[in-house]
Amino acid sequence: MPKALLEINDLYITAEDGTEILNGVSLIIQEGEVHALMGPNGCGKSTLATSLLGTPEYLVTKGSIKFKGEDITGLDSSERGKLGMFLAFQYPQEFPGVSVLNFLRQTVEARTSKEISILNLRKLMLAWMEKLDMDTSFADRYLNEGFSGGEKKRNEILQMALLEPDFAVLDETDSGLDIDALQIVANGLNQIRKERSEMGVLTITHYQRLLDHLEPDYVHILIDGKIVESGGFELVEKLDSQGYEAWL
Repeated sequence: MPKALLEINDLYITAEDGTEILNGVSLIIQEGEVHALMGPNGCGKSTLATSLLGTPEYLVTKGSIKFKGEDITGLDSSERGKLGMFLAFQYPQEFPGVSVLNFLRQTVEARTSKEISILNLRKLMLAWMEKLDMDTSFADRYLNEGFSGGEKKRNEILQMALLEPDFAVLDETDSGLDIDALQIVANGLNQIRKERSEMGVLTITHYQRLLDHLEPDYVHILIDGKIVESGGFELVEKLDSQGYEAWL
């Protein structure tokens, strides 16, 4: 029987200036489930994504976040990462002077608390780069420096594949991707899910096109910092035909 992987209970979050962004979000994601979170700009989607990974710029004023049964509300980002949480950023940062290979070596070792040889890591990387249609020379380039939007997103999926998280948050991973790049990224995600069937996923998106590939188990509509409706793929179709006005 699937276990609860992520449990968000009555979560209230404010920004540093005291502005309330999330007000009473509750959500349970079981092992192996894919959940999609949709909502208009400014409703709190990305705030929820980054807060799940413990970003210090937002403050939890009420409620809790549990991961694999452990209350992680007070843990920082690195501690949550070690437990098996991963965030694919909407706007991945550039790291001049740090190669993709060295960055991944550091993050994999931090995640597993074990050393990994550069040779073994390079072999794993090259295999996944081929699946993601990435130029293998990217392994030695500085992380995200000079990368196109699609290359940055593929690199996020590469990181996910090598870190082998138990739970992944995809914050608008499909934004800025053309149809071909979207297909490659979606295929990579589905390949990871196939190899890690118990991994849970929360994908945040505005568009149906990614969800057509990921086929989420549940869809949630977030309006003004609160989930106003949860259901299946029919909510995506309702949104496509009626827009967010259906919930306003």
